[in-house]
Amino acid sequence: MYEELIHCRDMFMGIEELVPLSNGKSVMGINFDNAATTPAFKSVINNIVEFSSWYSSIHRGKGYKSKICDEFYEKSRDTILKFVGASRDRYNVIFVKNTTEGINKLAYRLIDCKDVIVLSTRMEHHSNDLPWRDKCKVQYVEVDENGRLSIEHLIQKLQQGGGKIKLLTLTGASNVTGYVNDIHLIACICHSYNCKILVDGAQLVPHRRVIMDGTFENDYLDYLVFSAHKMYAPFGIGVVITPKDCFYKGEPECKGGGTVKFVTDYGVIWDDPPHKEEAGTPNVMGIVALLSAIKELSSISLDKVSLWEDELTSYLSHELKKINGIKIYGDNLNIKDRLGIITFNIEGMYHNEVAEILSEDYGISVRNGCFCAGPYVKRLLNLSDKDIEEYIKHPERGKPGMVRVSLGLYNNKREINDFLNAIEQIVRNKKI
Repeated sequence: MYEELIHCRDMFMGIEELVPLSNGKSVMGINFDNAATTPAFKSVINNIVEFSSWYSSIHRGKGYKSKICDEFYEKSRDTILKFVGASRDRYNVIFVKNTTEGINKLAYRLIDCKDVIVLSTRMEHHSNDLPWRDKCKVQYVEVDENGRLSIEHLIQKLQQGGGKIKLLTLTGASNVTGYVNDIHLIACICHSYNCKILVDGAQLVPHRRVIMDGTFENDYLDYLVFSAHKMYAPFGIGVVITPKDCFYKGEPECKGGGTVKFVTDYGVIWDDPPHKEEAGTPNVMGIVALLSAIKELSSISLDKVSLWEDELTSYLSHELKKINGIKIYGDNLNIKDRLGIITFNIEGMYHNEVAEILSEDYGISVRNGCFCAGPYVKRLLNLSDKDIEEYIKHPERGKPGMVRVSLGLYNNKREINDFLNAIEQIVRNKKI
């Protein structure tokens, strides 16, 4: 079914490099920080090298290489739309640097006055929270005691809004707990209140199949944003997908070459979307990398990827719970709606110390802290506003946080067992 993924490690760059330890020895490094960024597919790097011979500027260049690059650039939009189940006649693709820039663009372009009400949630990455705060009136949908989004509170907010809430912006999957939100159910709910939905797909798109068109009448997605660097493709490219009729009005937040039809001494005629929103020379190599990764993930099948990662996550969660002194955050009894992300703390140890020991003594890369999701982590840690104020007043005490393990499709049970053995030793050797 997905057994071939057990042997897929030779598809990736750099995942079996030796890393130095504090004792002077070296071991094969283990990367459990895939929610931050992922290693590259070898095919991505190979395609970058192959395309380099044809690399040239695009937009109206008449040279042969320019024409090749220009044609590739425009056709790449169709490949991306197909990958996320979005119809060509319904959606546009806009290229940006990353998800953060994409959401900032949408916040700038979609909000025309500070009286507009936008719903966000308390499980968002800062990149899907901060861009909205100074643009409009932001209201937040709460999470429950396990950190899952409260659908009941969402409906309550929409009902209280009386049709004035124009947008819900939420993560497709949490970078802290890995919870996968039921974005199509939520889309149906939002559309019934004449509210559009924007999905931050940075975590979701590399691990789950997305169908922007939806399956039923009202479960389509209005906006989707994601990054290549979390789906095994480096070189800094991101994607914003919008309805076809979006961005014809107004001016782009970034102005310059490639965004206009005509400029006079006294005025400007802007180009149509998506070109209006893509100022400057595009990152063609980044798009080569993204399309190569899309091709690889499509050939593997995201359904198989999710099955394999589900098995790894279930195994990791089940075995980690057996270790005394471990606090796992979120609902660790039901992990069917989660990506391969587990956050935890060791009782009596600071999260930064745990992460450093894993790296320096065992060659295991994890992440620690609040993962750019402070309000969400605050709730998971059950901290009060007063607690947070005390941390701000006394930074020497260290910021609250957790340790995060995040899996990719190339990880395996051997690595998980090495990690579990390391955690057992750390717990055994911790200072009382």
